[in-house]
Amino acid sequence: MRTPLLALGMALLTSLAAPAKAQDNIAGEFDYYVLALSWSPNWCAIEGDAKGSPQCDPREDFGWVLHGLWPQYHRGWPAHCTTIERNPPRWLTEEMADIMGTSGLAWYQWKKHGRCSGLPAEDYYALSRRAYDNVSKPPVFRKLDKSVKLPASVVEQAFLKANPDLDADMLTITCRDGFIQEARVCLSKELEPVPCGRDVIRDCSLKDARFDPVR
Repeated sequence: MRTPLLALGMALLTSLAAPAKAQDNIAGEFDYYVLALSWSPNWCAIEGDAKGSPQCDPREDFGWVLHGLWPQYHRGWPAHCTTIERNPPRWLTEEMADIMGTSGLAWYQWKKHGRCSGLPAEDYYALSRRAYDNVSKPPVFRKLDKSVKLPASVVEQAFLKANPDLDADMLTITCRDGFIQEARVCLSKELEPVPCGRDVIRDCSLKDARFDPVR
């Protein structure tokens, strides 16, 4: 038979190991946003070409595309929140394809992240577009005519130079499969730059990350 002290200890360990409760993912309750900008040619090389994504059609010339605007906690993030807001109609997701590459991505981002914003879909997409427009994309990367290998820190410095209101702790560069993957900017709910949480500010440390040109 367990002693009361042992039972109490077991209950405490169980509670610490338990996953976050559903009510932790309440729409509209979060601390800041992460604006994720993906370099389209690299994404196409990593997975988009294999999927036959229309974003990777040679007739397109996508550079930095909007991966998403993600509600974030200071540690962790909500996802797939329950919301009273209606899902976006198809015309609305299609309107986002010019900066997101495909309407399918716009729909997926609404399901996973947009619902957690607490905003109606039309307002969430409008905010996402404004956040995307507010961040200057370094023009140097669109001038590449061949694949290069460079330190991820070069990409970070280019963004900092193009956006003087950003500090290094408000931006992180990620890599995947040896490629530069994304630039992620941390923003307040009013879209002002803010320091990123510890679980976001993890810069890629590669010295020879691949960076493909716009086709």
